[in-house]
Amino acid sequence: MGEMKCIGVGDIAPDFVLNDNRKRPVKLADYRGRNILLSWHPLAWTPVCAEQMKSLEAHVADFVQRNTTAFGLSVDSVPCKNQWAKQLLIAQTMLLSDFWPHGAVARSYGLFRDQDGFSERANVILDGDGKVVWVKIYPISELPDIAEVLAHCAP
Repeated sequence: MGEMKCIGVGDIAPDFVLNDNRKRPVKLADYRGRNILLSWHPLAWTPVCAEQMKSLEAHVADFVQRNTTAFGLSVDSVPCKNQWAKQLLIAQTMLLSDFWPHGAVARSYGLFRDQDGFSERANVILDGDGKVVWVKIYPISELPDIAEVLAHCAP
């Protein structure tokens, strides 16, 4: 299997349907007209990933103010993400499961790490037309700066 090029600014984001942590299907195309933050994290139940998802939840009002919907994505299963969301007290941010086919959406965005079996830690922001306006890939051990992310979510 060839290396997929990482999605870049100006690309149209591949559409997808993934179940969120409550088993509700989320179709990316249904969110046209809003900015979207796809916040990829390697694995649930790990400390940096937990802080990354908690920062999304803590800034829901800031995202709303910027006409942005934030999603947390990883290769974890729906039941796993649901238990994790409950433990982290995440009630509003949808945590999407890219479990099966394993990492297929991460692959379509060029963000899957074959050697590890999970995605990069990355933030991808889309405008209301589904076009990529910002991409940042982080070292796996680094917590994304939520202020920097919010600064790229234009109202």
